[in-house]
Amino acid sequence: MRRIYLDYAATTPIHPEVRAAMMPYLNDVFGNASSVHSFGREARAALDAARDTIASLLGCQASELVFTSGGSEANNLAIFGAAFAPGRRQDAQPRVVTAAAEHHSVLNTALALRDLGCRVDVLPVDRYGMVSPDDLRRALREPACLVSVMAANNEVGTLQPIAELGAVAREHGALFHTDAVQAVGTIPLDLGSLPVDMLSFSAHKFHGPKGMGGLFVRTGVRLRPLVIGGGQERERRAGTENVAGAVGMAQALRLACDGMAQDEARVAGLRDGLISGLMERVEGVHLNGHPTLRLPGNVNVSFDKADGEALLLGLDLAGVACSSGSACTSGAIDPSHVLLAMGVPAQLAAAALRFSLGRPTTREEVEQAVEIIAQVVQRVRG
Repeated sequence: MRRIYLDYAATTPIHPEVRAAMMPYLNDVFGNASSVHSFGREARAALDAARDTIASLLGCQASELVFTSGGSEANNLAIFGAAFAPGRRQDAQPRVVTAAAEHHSVLNTALALRDLGCRVDVLPVDRYGMVSPDDLRRALREPACLVSVMAANNEVGTLQPIAELGAVAREHGALFHTDAVQAVGTIPLDLGSLPVDMLSFSAHKFHGPKGMGGLFVRTGVRLRPLVIGGGQERERRAGTENVAGAVGMAQALRLACDGMAQDEARVAGLRDGLISGLMERVEGVHLNGHPTLRLPGNVNVSFDKADGEALLLGLDLAGVACSSGSACTSGAIDPSHVLLAMGVPAQLAAAALRFSLGRPTTREEVEQAVEIIAQVVQRVRG
């Protein structure tokens, strides 16, 4: 049985050119980048070159990039780091504003601040999962140290109006952070023009290595580090640097950006073909998320009179890999918090599946997947 992978929003296979770029730093060039001898200097040169490459592709300065272990750590650093930043008035209660449809690494981190004496306000989203700039403007009538709203939703693919939201935050003197884990390497982003103070990204979402990510921190933004120890990453994240991971992430982002326009158009066409195919072949299908302002590879649909877990298992047995929600919470039986925040009825939220397409996805795979999904839905419905 040929398997069809439609879970690229969860993770992507490492690109062969990325693996090849990393190999020297897993073998011969093994030095600690903080060491002053020749082995360390070789590693440092590779680390600096990787940082320069990523900075040029994202439109920022190399000094504004903090390498982390992935998107979740980057989100934690942005939120905790801003709430307890050096120089903050000790008698002032930190206030953070976020949104109801955020990834758990943002939402749960923000909510954890409440136990530490911070005030956290959660903005609603509309039926597409979008945050209203007017809602944010009203929320910022009271001072806040940070606003955190994702660039693209990991479950339903909705693209947020980041430029507008960032501008509102700046108008009111709040830092603006965006979780761009699903966006970087998939859609164009230019940090030189976006009103963003911090931005999180993760290499394994764009065919880079797992365990490697980063946080863009605009010059002048002060953060309290989460990981304390040595002075690595300009004293913002201690620990021996992952040189091979940084090299791999830089190569992966370069490859993603080189073919982005063509890949985005092709994958969006396949996405639309999957949506139309499901609508034609299966009754009672509901598209979740914005119909047009969505990631090129995201298809999140609910099925009437069907159980999401049964569909997920049935599709896996039939050779189609997809997700019932955020990969970080797969296995949980509760309906998606994102869909519930969008006002999707609990029964439909529990019957939702996310199919996410990637650069390797073919038209043949999409056509085969439509037929398999139709058969599995019919079988589950009885």
